[in-house]
Amino acid sequence: MNKQTALEQVATGFDFVEGPVWHPTYQSVLFNDILGNSTYSWRADTGVQKRNRHSYMANGNAYDHSGRLITCEHATSRVSRTDLTTGAYEVLVSHYEGKQLNSPNDVVVKRDGRIYFTDPTSGRSAGYGIPREPELPFSGVYQLDLASGELTLLIDDFAKPNGLCFSSDESLLYVSDTEQQHIRVFEVTADGGIENGRLFANLTGDKPGVADGLKVDSQGNVYSCGPGGIHIFTADGLCLGVVEVPEQATNFVFGDDDLCSLYITAATSLYRLRVQVPGIATFHPQTE
Repeated sequence: MNKQTALEQVATGFDFVEGPVWHPTYQSVLFNDILGNSTYSWRADTGVQKRNRHSYMANGNAYDHSGRLITCEHATSRVSRTDLTTGAYEVLVSHYEGKQLNSPNDVVVKRDGRIYFTDPTSGRSAGYGIPREPELPFSGVYQLDLASGELTLLIDDFAKPNGLCFSSDESLLYVSDTEQQHIRVFEVTADGGIENGRLFANLTGDKPGVADGLKVDSQGNVYSCGPGGIHIFTADGLCLGVVEVPEQATNFVFGDDDLCSLYITAATSLYRLRVQVPGIATFHPQTE
């Protein structure tokens, strides 16, 4: 297990933060304040900067291979893409089979460019979005192939799908279920689908926190937000321990040049924790 060092609060004063992503070129963490309806970035030398004053109550983020920001929007039930250099904004997907998506929550980009995202109803509640009735009768996990424009429903039997991440070789997809307080894992097929799903781990504890953001480190350990902080599991699902966080941890990302800093969004604050085992990069720039 990663040896825990001092947890540092690097920024605070937000309403409810989520969706941290690390950009190695800019050396910055970009994240959303869902209830504050804003997007921020943080750098060690400049601190916090507001990047967007109207984010559509954005939640999860990911970078595509060109460094454009892929974002899940609670208020609009959309997945969008923003060029952070020019400010150009476009909607990638908002409906499935003619019905509006629930409220896209978290998103990852596979090395082949496919986009995967979870779609619970959380953003249709007063606590995390805009109250409204869902049009879809299920909460799904989707794959979006931008090359073909096809949106594929991968699975629809989650109670409240939330965080998701790939194993380092992208042969496995992990998905957390906030309502069930567990993580499931699926094998990824050659065409980008998933199969042979099974329960990977339960998240237990009596402190605040739910199954939420997910990441994998370079040794194959799986990190998940949960009661009391961030739970760390071996690749076999054995819990190694919990990184304690004083506020409800919502998501996190490995950052800095060595990918040995955990940047954690937790309720009103952004925290940083140095660890011994580096993470794996989630931003894969295209190379010529």
